[in-house]
Amino acid sequence: MGSRSLIHSISIVDKWGILRSDDIRRIETNGSQNYDYLADQQIPESVIIHPRREEMAITLNSGFKMPIIGLGVWRMEGKDIKDLLLNAIKIGYRHFDCAADYQNEAEVGEALAEAFKTGLVKREDLFITTKLWNSDHGHVVEACKASLKKLQLEYSDLFLIHFPIATKHTGVGTTGSALDDNGVLEIDTTISLETTWHAMEETVSMGLVRSIGISNYDIFLTRDCLAYSKIKPAVNQIETHPYFQRESLVKFCQKHGIAVTAHTPLGGSVANTEWFGSVSCLDDPDLKGLADKYKRTVAQVVLRWGIQRNTIIIPKSSKQERLVENFKVFDFELTNEDMELIKSKDRKYRTNQPAKFWGVDLFA
Repeated sequence: MGSRSLIHSISIVDKWGILRSDDIRRIETNGSQNYDYLADQQIPESVIIHPRREEMAITLNSGFKMPIIGLGVWRMEGKDIKDLLLNAIKIGYRHFDCAADYQNEAEVGEALAEAFKTGLVKREDLFITTKLWNSDHGHVVEACKASLKKLQLEYSDLFLIHFPIATKHTGVGTTGSALDDNGVLEIDTTISLETTWHAMEETVSMGLVRSIGISNYDIFLTRDCLAYSKIKPAVNQIETHPYFQRESLVKFCQKHGIAVTAHTPLGGSVANTEWFGSVSCLDDPDLKGLADKYKRTVAQVVLRWGIQRNTIIIPKSSKQERLVENFKVFDFELTNEDMELIKSKDRKYRTNQPAKFWGVDLFA
């Protein structure tokens, strides 16, 4: 793939809709201008980034296009979500990764409703993902409808099984993780993943969902899903980043027509360091060297690496300047040699460790 096909166009349009070429030059030659504009949490109408959509999407096996970069809303505070999402749309984001377990679908829904009402974007322009929580494996359709109601949507573009484990039901949409007297997750052994998957397929036939997929599935579970599915999983969302590359799983999925979404594409950064005490790849000296070479941030280099692996990336940020930074990864390309350098950094190091809360290591 040549570098020209990866370069996105940037249009700077003022409030009268007039293209300002002087602003294009200024932003392209001085990235700090973006951060100055964003210091007050506002993005003026004169600073809107419009990448070419056809160069930023992967076509799923369901036939629908999924933007290759999205914004994850995990751990976003309810009071901040509206401004964050509206500004993200203005920057150019069209893909938002949500989940019932994030406990902020209602706030996301309010932001989306305002974006549609004000004409900022149309529903068909956005790709919205949400996920089935562990405690709702026996109530898939009801949980899907509950998420759509909170999101104020008639359909979801992608509905994922959040984890390949059914747990004690705590009420539709409540996303509880019931623990036993020993503080260990109450796993429901009466519901198979095959049963859950066929209920996921029903959400497609009902028109509630366009594409369905899996999350946190390994090769064994993914292979099984392919064997028993009538509708193949369109996506497997997994943790993958330079320290946890999972090349065999990524290649297996892609070989069988399953797109891979990289959650935690930056290795969790501050969030996982705070929660799990993990080490971030963003502090790696070699990756810092590549950032210097390309005159980019380490995060941009890591995200670009993810894109060149043909994985969908959903970095999470609640800082406006980071939203812009994470999105500006289409105007440069890593060389094959540098892709190999990053490949050599793999530590098989998982940073997202739910065992901390569940009292059991499901990845053991």
